[in-house]
Amino acid sequence: MQDVWNGAIAELRSKMPTTFDRWFSSVQFDGLTDGVLQLRAQNAFVRDFVTTHYLPVLKEKIRERTGLAIDVAWAIDADLPSPVAIKPLDRTSVPPPASSASGASSTSGASSASGADAPVPEPQRALSAGPLAASFDGGSAPTAIPPGLNPKYLFANFVVGASNELAHAAALAAAGAGSVRRYNPLFICGGTGLGKTHLLHAIGHHVHAMRPNARIVVVSAEAFTNEFISAIAAKEMDAFRTRYRTQCDLLLMDDVHNLAGREQTQEEFFHTFNALHSADKQIVLTSDRYPHELERTTERLVSRFTWGLVADVQVPQLETRVAIVRKKAQLEQLEIDDETAVLLAQAIRSNVRELEGALIRLAAQASILGRRIDVEFARSVLASTLPARQQPVSVEDVVRAVCHHFNLRSSDLLGKDRHRSVAQARHVAIYLCRQRLKCSYPELGRHFGHRDHTSVMHAVKKVEALRATDADLRGHIDAIERKLGA
Repeated sequence: MQDVWNGAIAELRSKMPTTFDRWFSSVQFDGLTDGVLQLRAQNAFVRDFVTTHYLPVLKEKIRERTGLAIDVAWAIDADLPSPVAIKPLDRTSVPPPASSASGASSTSGASSASGADAPVPEPQRALSAGPLAASFDGGSAPTAIPPGLNPKYLFANFVVGASNELAHAAALAAAGAGSVRRYNPLFICGGTGLGKTHLLHAIGHHVHAMRPNARIVVVSAEAFTNEFISAIAAKEMDAFRTRYRTQCDLLLMDDVHNLAGREQTQEEFFHTFNALHSADKQIVLTSDRYPHELERTTERLVSRFTWGLVADVQVPQLETRVAIVRKKAQLEQLEIDDETAVLLAQAIRSNVRELEGALIRLAAQASILGRRIDVEFARSVLASTLPARQQPVSVEDVVRAVCHHFNLRSSDLLGKDRHRSVAQARHVAIYLCRQRLKCSYPELGRHFGHRDHTSVMHAVKKVEALRATDADLRGHIDAIERKLGA
């Protein structure tokens, strides 16, 4: 990666030497890891200028050399021990050299005369320790990739869109990339197959690349429970607690919702969480539910899950799904045209894993049959392999799901009760009926207690506005939608 960076910088510098040296004398290269370029600027002005005028070209040069999509993580630091370039001397402020100038003076004079040929010093650090450096004690752990990390789940091949950009940015921060504040714990939630596990493993890979001696524990809630039970049976609780509390710098736990109903395991994890958090060790958790939706989970554990940041991963929009298809095809070295990519993205809307699976299935059949992957072939394969789309639910189905979620009676929802909790549930039900069933406002008014269509319209617009800003409301809606089916 050091050679990749040096080559890209040399090519960029040759095109605009003078201005390059002036700006990159205030920029430091901290590393290129897993598709994330880490840079440090002396101030926000330098960062913004370089981002606008240099980074598009620089990222393209790096992409040409690595084949990776490049993300950039910035940090602000007034003290740069190893800037990319040496700032050219300003002739108006440099006194004329004496006739008996020393070798050092001659060197400075040559630099001033050329104005653009200042040498580019080698960065002192190839990788940035990032915000996590203080919490990693290094130790003598081996540098092999920690067991449990999927080699395919990297930041470089994670497609970012409006549906997951918060979770992606938070994951980068948790991995120690850039100057964004890291939250502890980071709780990533969302439906099945939307990229939670991908981000979890990407954090592990990035941290391992930055700090090879960092002790990273990757475990699912189910595996944690099984290890706990085995430790009790074998009377090895001291070793179990040492692994998770003392010999752990980064804990990555997948599917934490599977701790539900396991009281002893929750008790043990509660103390493990406290020990790691108090030692400032990063904790990252994933779940298919928001913390407040976790059933049969102790309140004190749920409250700790919300201490840091809860970042949700939503169903990707069409453009993001098309980008995912293209990225997967690129990784699998498949040729697929734009029309076929759009067809796949339109056919599979709610599950990224299913979308990737459909592409692989399509490629396998094309290989076996000796066919070229085009839109007609894709349409025939999808018609024979994908299940028939579910029939739209009815208003009664929506009302039933909303009542079950909010623990209300249908008579409350359809009646005149204006209590805040009932009114919110009613607004959510109206909104879902409008979105999913395309019911008219007068029709919804008749269903929901013969309300005026303007009241129904107000309810829909209110929920639309709040869904973008209110994480709790968004969590309620997502949970109900999962019950109704994507």
